[in-house]
Amino acid sequence: MSTFKDFSFAGKKALIRVDFNVPLNDAFEITDDNRMRATVPTISKILKDGGSVILMSHLGRPKDGPTEKYSLKHIVAHLSKLLGVEVQFANDCIGAEAVDKAAALQAGQVLLLENLRFYKEEEKGDLAFAEKLAKLGDVYVNDAFGTAHRAHASTAIIAQFFSKENRTFGLVMEGEVVSAEKVLHAAQKPFTAIIGGAKVSDKILIIENLLDRATDIIIGGGMAYTFFKAQGGKIGNSIHEDDRMPLALDILAKAKAKGVNIHLPVDNIIADDFSNTANTKNCASGEIPDGWEGLDAGIESRAQFAKVILASKTILWNGPMGVFEMSNFQAGTKAIADAVAEATQKGAFSLVGGGDSVAAVNQFGYNDKVSYVSTGGGAMLEYFEGKTLPGIAAIKGEGA
Repeated sequence: MSTFKDFSFAGKKALIRVDFNVPLNDAFEITDDNRMRATVPTISKILKDGGSVILMSHLGRPKDGPTEKYSLKHIVAHLSKLLGVEVQFANDCIGAEAVDKAAALQAGQVLLLENLRFYKEEEKGDLAFAEKLAKLGDVYVNDAFGTAHRAHASTAIIAQFFSKENRTFGLVMEGEVVSAEKVLHAAQKPFTAIIGGAKVSDKILIIENLLDRATDIIIGGGMAYTFFKAQGGKIGNSIHEDDRMPLALDILAKAKAKGVNIHLPVDNIIADDFSNTANTKNCASGEIPDGWEGLDAGIESRAQFAKVILASKTILWNGPMGVFEMSNFQAGTKAIADAVAEATQKGAFSLVGGGDSVAAVNQFGYNDKVSYVSTGGGAMLEYFEGKTLPGIAAIKGEGA
């Protein structure tokens, strides 16, 4: 494995796995180009070195082969604009046109291949399909952290067709891996993990892995009500998982045994309906009346959580504190964002990862006020669960 910045791409054809799985509206216009923008520095470095670029990506989940809706041709014009280079397009990712256009590519040129998932072999991790892709380039660059947890042909299997010197992470992938490893394996203490979201079952593995690493774990969002009910509290109509209550008690017991401080909300903003126009009030945890449900962290909880966060040197934030999509129930999540931003300003390292917390940080305009915002989603979650990600292992040559 080579370090991206030290690699010279002069005269090389770089085959890059990118994540251009961007949302398109009915007119095939891109509604959020963040994933595309993120790869610009990687592509620009290769072109500046005197190399050429062949881009591979998926878009959506096509079930029946080539489909107009999922064609990557819709993003060519915008990609050309972002790069300041006219991007060529091959209407297949393997086959004659892809081979010919890749072979004819000159230094400074960019070729985008058609959607990889038009072939079922991509998601199956088919060896022969991966080899056909590999023959298009001299160097393999994986810059798609969002798919690093998948052992697909283009994300992992393909790496074996390139020597260690000719495979590398791109800048997006490098940033994600370095930031994640810093939090998981080299965290300065106190290390606070903020885990939110609706279900304990979605976050159980990440919490258990963090019990061996974090000094403090803040648990908020809908999953907190499973903990309250397990401890005998009244939760009214709040979302919870009865079958996970023993698990919640087990987590509390393990944390106590390991000396990890678990922080649950001491109060909640409750509502008499799941609606932004519902009647609301602040209510102590474990005392929510029937007909009411907890939809956000309460006033005292926000202050207590902020105090813990501001005393931290390392912060991981995964998941919101309430239904932040509704303006009346976003104050808890906003308070977390404020505290994480302030702690970062004071020198803490903060990583925000996992769909909803990333969306919250972007919504509040705080993406440049934290140390790192992960685009990884499921990949980041699996990494913090302690799993080996095939896309990372393939580049590093682990197990190879």
